[in-house]
Amino acid sequence: MRKLFSPILILALIGTLLMAACSSETVTSGCLGKSSKAIVDLNCQKVNIAVENAYLPFNYISLTTGEAGGWDYEAWAEICTRLHCEPVFVESAWDGMIQSVADGQYDVGADGVTNTVERQKQVDFSIGYVKIEQKLLVLKGESRFTSIEDFVKNSDLMMGTQVSTTNYETAVKFLPEDRIQAFDTFPFAVQALISGDIDAVIIDEIAGLGYQGTNAEALELIGPSISSDELGFVFPKGSPLVGPVNQALQAMIDDGTLAKLNEKYFGEDFKLTYDDIQ
Repeated sequence: MRKLFSPILILALIGTLLMAACSSETVTSGCLGKSSKAIVDLNCQKVNIAVENAYLPFNYISLTTGEAGGWDYEAWAEICTRLHCEPVFVESAWDGMIQSVADGQYDVGADGVTNTVERQKQVDFSIGYVKIEQKLLVLKGESRFTSIEDFVKNSDLMMGTQVSTTNYETAVKFLPEDRIQAFDTFPFAVQALISGDIDAVIIDEIAGLGYQGTNAEALELIGPSISSDELGFVFPKGSPLVGPVNQALQAMIDDGTLAKLNEKYFGEDFKLTYDDIQ
């Protein structure tokens, strides 16, 4: 893989170190729900949930208030209300999060994890809570290519994405590794795109819309869907939480709660951008 010794990569390294330093920080809501109304009564069990706190719209820290929020926070407040448990959010860097869950460091991994056969060898997945599309994020007015197939044909073009993601896995299906620049986080990949160090970023459409909103005059999503994926929570293999969480998610699907939550965070009315978060 080509190495770019640039300020962007130096910042990426600093960001990784800071994320590691913050991995012990927790946010908790206390025990939620009532035993008498619980689908499965977890008796106020604390559930440690790994989140990146930097991935719109799933989880973030508000720049204005300093408070945590996002789809993961609201979804788990609802899940624990139905299971009579206490969600405890632990900030963790994305790279290595799934392995940390597999090793039992966390009870659950959130952060919009794509369910893949390879990952199923490491961890157990919940039922899916949303399907997402992978697309190309490019500079506005890009005319050299309109699809991943066009991109592949031009050997001068360089693709960027985040390390250890299904977006990276998609990139290597189409391109040799010497045409892919992997970054520790998507913000650095997007900055490299804006700076002209790379020519496109493979990204989940939901996340891409957040970057597009932040840089409306500079970025756009183009082309047809490259891949359609289902997201779920991940657990250590054999975790007794999988069954209860699946029951709670299914109940949220059946009564329309999940649809409303997805519309709130994945719909057009969600206006928060990366300029608004830490």
